[in-house]
Amino acid sequence: MLNSTKQPVAVAARARRSQMRWTIVAFSALGLTIAYLDRAALSVALPFISEDFHISPAVQGVLLSSFFWTYALFQVPSGWLLDKFGPRVIYPIAVGWWSVWTALTAFATGVTSLIVFRLGLGIGEAPVQPANIKVVSTWFPRRERAFASSLFDMGQQIGSALSIPIVTSIAVFAGWRWTFVVIGAVGLLWILGWLAIYRAPQNHKRVNAAELDHIRSDQAEMVRHSGEEVRWSTLLRDNQTWALLLGYVFRSLAGAFFLTWYPSYLLNERGFTEAEFGMVGALPAVIGIGSTVLGGIVSDRMLASGLSPNVARKVPIISGLVLSACIGFSPFVESNVVLMVVLTVSSAAHSFAGAAILSLPAEVSPSPDRVGSLAGFQNFGSQLGNLISPIAIGLALTASDGSYLWPLVFAAISCLVSAAVYGFWVRIKPVEQQDGRTGTETPADPQDPAGSPRTGTPQNGES
Repeated sequence: MLNSTKQPVAVAARARRSQMRWTIVAFSALGLTIAYLDRAALSVALPFISEDFHISPAVQGVLLSSFFWTYALFQVPSGWLLDKFGPRVIYPIAVGWWSVWTALTAFATGVTSLIVFRLGLGIGEAPVQPANIKVVSTWFPRRERAFASSLFDMGQQIGSALSIPIVTSIAVFAGWRWTFVVIGAVGLLWILGWLAIYRAPQNHKRVNAAELDHIRSDQAEMVRHSGEEVRWSTLLRDNQTWALLLGYVFRSLAGAFFLTWYPSYLLNERGFTEAEFGMVGALPAVIGIGSTVLGGIVSDRMLASGLSPNVARKVPIISGLVLSACIGFSPFVESNVVLMVVLTVSSAAHSFAGAAILSLPAEVSPSPDRVGSLAGFQNFGSQLGNLISPIAIGLALTASDGSYLWPLVFAAISCLVSAAVYGFWVRIKPVEQQDGRTGTETPADPQDPAGSPRTGTPQNGES
């Protein structure tokens, strides 16, 4: 009788699932926040820097683009390194590297040195998005990945939003050079936290059997292929690799405006004062934070409701990108109040599509050991767009005597092209259940997970 009373209590205790995966994704979000704070600092400080160094619009475009030269170039190698050594090793090395180069920007003496420091920053930040995607694919079941991706992707909007008041305030009161010293020091603190907390799920002391089984509950197909060698030549021959790459190229051609020329557009073209810009300039990024999360929730809820993965992932992507094309109306709006509404809606819609897009490498990857590589290819496409956009805008401004008409109309067209690529080219596999059937997800066995042993081998590079 005594044993029968204790048994349900013991089973209930084992069945209580730990929640370590949410702490892990929170650290990923913080890492991306720091990355975007560092990379956006130059855009916000550029009006101050241009006064010191007398930089023309065309040269400003090259300067703003220079970060993306190395950032794009090192995307694919970063994905390979993450698959080989894992996020626990590569992520903190990357943060340390980019923090140093951010701080060095304070010692710039002109355009050439600024470009050199931006190139160093680009190398360091290259692994950040592939690392976050790799972390989510390792730590979350498929039905939670879009929401988890939205949580770490919030760092993009948070970092961009924080950069405006932080950089503007420090630049006004202490000079633009101090901004890079201050924000460069922040990343070093993150490294200590990451090394203390990150492990692979199967090796983490704070992950119990119930959470481990939950993580693996609808990963049957991926787990079965884990460890199988998938050559890069195979990924290059797969048209889905190119679909993810090109979809992101056109999405970033539009999104890069907010990362580069947006402050100059409001201050120089629309006549915002520095005080006005400091108060309302962060509005699109702030609203984008909630929109990013909402996009992830909508996508995962659609998947959980029984809709196919193809529909659940593509509807937020396509609807978000189509609505984001409203940025093309900006040059025709006279009121700055209405302008901020249009830009905020465009940015929010752009962010709404982000979580589902970031879940795609894990959806189409032939093996969990190649998620990082495929994410590297996808993010390479993102950085091609980011690289091209600021240079093209700078040249367009020079040729048109400072008019933003064609850059903003082209951004709208790019959003629509990106939506078409994701809608007609990307193919998402159905979830394969444990018995080999296909469906929307594999529900966990309510009797088994609590008592099942923590088995399995670590993914490449994880410990």
